[in-house]
Amino acid sequence: MNTAADAFLLVYAGLFPIVNPVGNAPIFLALTANHNEAVRRMLAGRVALNGFLLLLGSLFVGSHVLVFFGITIPVLRIAGGLVVAAFGWTVLRDGAGSAHDAVPDETEGPVDAFYPLTLPLTVGPGSIAVAVALGSQRPSGLDNLDSFWRAGAGAIIGLAAIALTIFLCYRFAGRMVTMMGASGINVLTRMSSFILLCIGIQIIWGGISALFGLPSHH
Repeated sequence: MNTAADAFLLVYAGLFPIVNPVGNAPIFLALTANHNEAVRRMLAGRVALNGFLLLLGSLFVGSHVLVFFGITIPVLRIAGGLVVAAFGWTVLRDGAGSAHDAVPDETEGPVDAFYPLTLPLTVGPGSIAVAVALGSQRPSGLDNLDSFWRAGAGAIIGLAAIALTIFLCYRFAGRMVTMMGASGINVLTRMSSFILLCIGIQIIWGGISALFGLPSHH
């Protein structure tokens, strides 16, 4: 049971800061501001499911895909950090107005819950890079099959907990509208975007540090 618990904590604690569903909730709200509560609830569920599947594939298959294409994890971190930083800078610069343009209005057809709500907002390249890194690091003590399956089950439960957290944060993000108002949401969106920009730069620095053997923390 300790093996499953350790895997759960490793996955959840490793992914939660970079997925950051609490900080991304205002951005999700801005992206879906033109939609009613029912559509927003549906989108929250789809984003959570998409995020779970993306992280699941990254955790268990991602390292093998990187080996196949000859891509190293530091390079993946740099590329992922660039995408995360670019998305954060765009919303930070233009505010909620640019976010509204990223999702079509309800009258224009079905909403795409994958881009940009799932990727890169919720589970961006940075989160994928972290999941791949976690999956490529085989913990000690997994020599027997029983321990291996326990660790795998714990990791999957950790991903499910991340998905549940995403759903709850996005599902109830609409209540921020009445509590904070349009100006408050815009301020919170810009603050969250700035944090997202910083996370992207930190991911880039981590990749550069790994490539050149530099210290990633001071």
